[in-house]
Amino acid sequence: MGWTVSRLTSVPTVTGGADDPVWYPIQHALGIATFGVNLFVASRAGQILVEEHDERASDQQELYLVLEGEAVFALDDEQLHLDRGTALAVIDPSVRRSVRAVTPGTALLIVGASNEPFRSTWNPDHFQGIPGPD
Repeated sequence: MGWTVSRLTSVPTVTGGADDPVWYPIQHALGIATFGVNLFVASRAGQILVEEHDERASDQQELYLVLEGEAVFALDDEQLHLDRGTALAVIDPSVRRSVRAVTPGTALLIVGASNEPFRSTWNPDHFQGIPGPD
Protein backbone atom coordinates (compact mmCIF):
# COMPACT_ATOMS: atom_id res chain seq x y z
CA MET A 1 0.00 0.00 0.00
CA GLY A 2 1.13 3.53 -0.69
CA TRP A 3 -0.65 5.16 2.27
CA THR A 4 -1.54 4.72 5.92
CA VAL A 5 -4.62 5.90 7.75
CA SER A 6 -5.53 5.90 11.41
CA ARG A 7 -8.01 7.57 13.69
CA LEU A 8 -6.17 9.66 16.22
CA THR A 9 -7.77 7.64 19.00
CA SER A 10 -6.06 4.56 17.54
CA VAL A 11 -2.56 6.07 17.64
CA PRO A 12 -0.77 4.63 20.68
CA THR A 13 0.48 7.37 22.98
CA VAL A 14 4.01 7.72 24.31
CA THR A 15 4.11 7.17 28.04
CA GLY A 16 6.27 9.70 29.85
CA GLY A 17 6.38 11.02 33.35
CA ALA A 18 3.30 11.92 35.36
CA ASP A 19 3.79 15.58 34.46
CA ASP A 20 4.03 15.00 30.68
CA PRO A 21 1.24 15.84 28.23
CA VAL A 22 -0.41 13.14 26.15
CA TRP A 23 1.89 12.57 23.17
CA TYR A 24 0.55 11.14 19.91
CA PRO A 25 3.59 10.16 17.77
CA ILE A 26 1.79 10.53 14.44
CA GLN A 27 4.97 10.30 12.36
CA HIS A 28 5.90 6.98 13.92
CA ALA A 29 2.39 5.55 13.88
CA LEU A 30 1.83 6.34 10.20
CA GLY A 31 5.34 5.47 9.01
CA ILE A 32 6.26 8.96 7.77
CA ALA A 33 9.97 9.22 6.93
CA THR A 34 10.41 12.68 5.37
CA PHE A 35 9.10 14.99 8.11
CA GLY A 36 8.24 14.85 11.79
CA VAL A 37 4.70 15.25 13.04
CA ASN A 38 3.45 14.93 16.60
CA LEU A 39 0.42 15.98 18.60
CA PHE A 40 0.65 17.01 22.26
CA VAL A 41 -2.46 17.45 24.42
CA ALA A 42 -2.36 19.10 27.84
CA SER A 43 -4.11 17.35 30.71
CA ARG A 44 -3.97 20.49 32.86
CA ALA A 45 -3.43 24.24 32.67
CA GLY A 46 0.20 25.32 32.95
CA GLN A 47 1.54 22.05 31.59
CA ILE A 48 4.71 22.17 29.48
CA LEU A 49 3.88 20.91 25.98
CA VAL A 50 7.33 21.50 24.48
CA GLU A 51 10.49 21.65 26.58
CA GLU A 52 12.93 24.47 25.86
CA HIS A 53 15.14 23.59 22.90
CA ASP A 54 16.46 24.75 19.55
CA GLU A 55 16.89 22.80 16.33
CA ARG A 56 20.51 23.63 15.51
CA ALA A 57 21.54 19.97 15.58
CA SER A 58 18.78 18.90 13.17
CA ASP A 59 18.72 22.18 11.20
CA GLN A 60 14.97 21.80 10.84
CA GLN A 61 12.15 24.29 10.68
CA GLU A 62 9.00 23.70 12.72
CA LEU A 63 5.34 24.53 12.36
CA TYR A 64 3.20 24.74 15.49
CA LEU A 65 -0.58 24.72 15.07
CA VAL A 66 -2.85 25.26 18.08
CA LEU A 67 -5.81 22.97 17.34
CA GLU A 68 -7.62 23.54 20.65
CA GLY A 69 -7.17 25.76 23.69
CA GLU A 70 -4.47 28.34 24.30
CA ALA A 71 -0.70 28.21 24.67
CA VAL A 72 2.15 30.53 25.56
CA PHE A 73 5.20 30.23 23.32
CA ALA A 74 8.59 31.39 24.56
CA LEU A 75 10.73 32.29 21.53
CA ASP A 76 14.20 33.46 22.53
CA ASP A 77 13.38 36.49 24.72
CA GLU A 78 9.78 36.97 23.55
CA GLN A 79 6.48 35.41 24.58
CA LEU A 80 3.45 34.92 22.36
CA HIS A 81 0.00 33.93 23.59
CA LEU A 82 -1.68 31.94 20.81
CA ASP A 83 -5.14 30.42 20.72
CA ARG A 84 -7.12 27.91 18.68
CA GLY A 85 -6.56 28.10 14.95
CA THR A 86 -3.26 29.97 15.16
CA ALA A 87 -0.17 28.76 13.29
CA LEU A 88 3.40 29.68 14.18
CA ALA A 89 6.39 28.85 11.94
CA VAL A 90 9.85 28.83 13.50
CA ILE A 91 11.99 29.08 10.39
CA ASP A 92 15.33 29.80 12.09
CA PRO A 93 16.61 26.58 13.72
CA SER A 94 18.65 28.58 16.27
CA VAL A 95 15.56 30.10 17.92
CA ARG A 96 15.14 28.69 21.43
CA ARG A 97 11.54 27.71 22.00
CA SER A 98 9.21 26.18 24.54
CA VAL A 99 5.44 25.95 24.86
CA ARG A 100 3.16 25.92 27.91
CA ALA A 101 -0.57 25.18 27.86
CA VAL A 102 -2.83 27.88 29.26
CA THR A 103 -5.94 25.70 29.37
CA PRO A 104 -6.52 21.98 29.92
CA GLY A 105 -7.11 20.17 26.64
CA THR A 106 -4.81 22.46 24.67
CA ALA A 107 -3.86 20.46 21.58
CA LEU A 108 -0.67 21.38 19.73
CA LEU A 109 0.23 19.84 16.37
CA ILE A 110 3.92 20.12 15.50
CA VAL A 111 5.39 19.48 12.05
CA GLY A 112 9.14 19.61 11.51
CA ALA A 113 11.20 19.19 8.37
CA SER A 114 14.64 19.76 6.98
CA ASN A 115 15.76 23.31 6.38
CA GLU A 116 16.36 22.37 2.72
CA PRO A 117 14.20 24.10 0.10
CA PHE A 118 10.89 22.37 -0.50
CA ARG A 119 10.12 21.50 -4.11
CA SER A 120 6.44 22.06 -4.61
CA THR A 121 4.46 20.34 -7.32
CA TRP A 122 1.75 23.00 -6.99
CA ASN A 123 1.26 25.45 -9.83
CA PRO A 124 2.85 28.78 -8.75
CA ASP A 125 -0.16 30.60 -10.26
CA HIS A 126 -2.26 29.28 -7.35
CA PHE A 127 -0.38 31.63 -5.02
CA GLN A 128 -0.48 34.83 -7.08
CA GLY A 129 -1.78 37.69 -5.01
CA ILE A 130 -1.37 35.77 -1.74
CA PRO A 131 1.13 37.61 0.47
CA GLY A 132 3.97 35.67 2.05
CA PRO A 133 5.60 36.35 5.39
CA ASP A 134 6.93 39.84 6.06
